[in-house]
Amino acid sequence: MNIEKEINEITGFKNLELLAKQVVEGFISGLHKSPFHGFSAEFAEHKIYNAGESTKHIDWKLFAKTDKLYTKRYEEETNLRCHLIVDNSSSMHYPKLKQFNINSLNKIGFSVLASAAIMNLMKRQRDAVGLSIYSEEYEFYSSEKGSERHHQMLLQKLQEALRSLKEKSTTETYQHLHLIAEKLKRRSLVFLFTDMLQSDVEAEKLFEALQHLKYNKHEVILFHTFDKKHEVNFDFNNRPKRFVDVETGEHINLYADNIKHQYEEAIQDYFQELQLRCAQYRIKYVSTNINDSFNKILTTYLVERQKFG
Repeated sequence: MNIEKEINEITGFKNLELLAKQVVEGFISGLHKSPFHGFSAEFAEHKIYNAGESTKHIDWKLFAKTDKLYTKRYEEETNLRCHLIVDNSSSMHYPKLKQFNINSLNKIGFSVLASAAIMNLMKRQRDAVGLSIYSEEYEFYSSEKGSERHHQMLLQKLQEALRSLKEKSTTETYQHLHLIAEKLKRRSLVFLFTDMLQSDVEAEKLFEALQHLKYNKHEVILFHTFDKKHEVNFDFNNRPKRFVDVETGEHINLYADNIKHQYEEAIQDYFQELQLRCAQYRIKYVSTNINDSFNKILTTYLVERQKFG
């Protein structure tokens, strides 16, 4: 056994599905009077069971009383299609963690758990979900389905994304988004989790790729993930530090206080530009600090789902 490898191996979440369920149930319990009509998939009526249909919703209690087969129909049966896109590039693995829980998350950990929680809501709503994961390469793609087997497979792929150690790998997000846009044939709600860390030239190409999704009539929601304490507020002590670009390996040695003011101005300008561009292209922009709760993410899903028509 390679002890060093075992010590350094990232284990991910102990039970991603259970944790996602807890996140969702905590969220739902906080919705005292839900503004989301039909959210709970309320029972509506019975209909006669036809041979060949799924037996999943047969009312067996009613069968015992009437000796006839009826199935339950629900208010919110739907064919909504959603596609989750997760950026798994090197920068998304900041800060580096060996184990994950709801109180200890980096950007990829937050994105994975948020995606799993959205999937849990989709499962409750009987929505079909697909998933794409990319880094320097297109790691995984699955079209939209609603089966339990499919749901479990996607959870496994999300868990694997946490364990993939990314060392000095550059990512061209726009190329992958163009590929995904070509694959999505039917109109869908598209959720993208990314930190949007691109060069100026690549940023232009990235918005062209987001527009590609919009041209295909998809509704696009950008969850812009970041660590506010370090990546926005540049909250480091003023000892000499080496700052390393995790994608290129380039580094610079400096005292944080020497550039803090200029850095904060530059990052705020960049964030404002992102929001303006998203508004221009009618892309829903959601500022996503990984140290906040998941309520904003789940509320956004419910609102956009209700608007989708």
